[in-house]
Amino acid sequence: MQTPTELKYAKTHEWLGADGTVGISDFAQDQLGDVVYVELPEVGRAVTAGESVAVVESVKTASDIYAPASGTITAVNDALRDSPELINSGPYADGWLFRIENPEPADDLLSAEEYAQSAQ
Repeated sequence: MQTPTELKYAKTHEWLGADGTVGISDFAQDQLGDVVYVELPEVGRAVTAGESVAVVESVKTASDIYAPASGTITAVNDALRDSPELINSGPYADGWLFRIENPEPADDLLSAEEYAQSAQ
């Protein structure tokens, strides 16, 4: 399981980059299986940490995606609309979901080491 150390992780398996980029962890995409659809939030939407803001559907199940930080959505990964499988092939690269401007991270985000231990 990959857990890049420069990211912070939510217990609900989302990751947050320093630039406000959000995605789901390698562990989460592996548990979901083949991703077949992604419902992304609207650009300009104000979100609160812990709020359900997106949905990822796989051949196994549908999962809510929660904001790991408060702020305003400034971008979404439009490539996922046509190629949701990018989440499986690169959850920390091409499979990012959305970006939050000036994110205010939730207080309970984990380091990569803490997340790796909790996800086992």
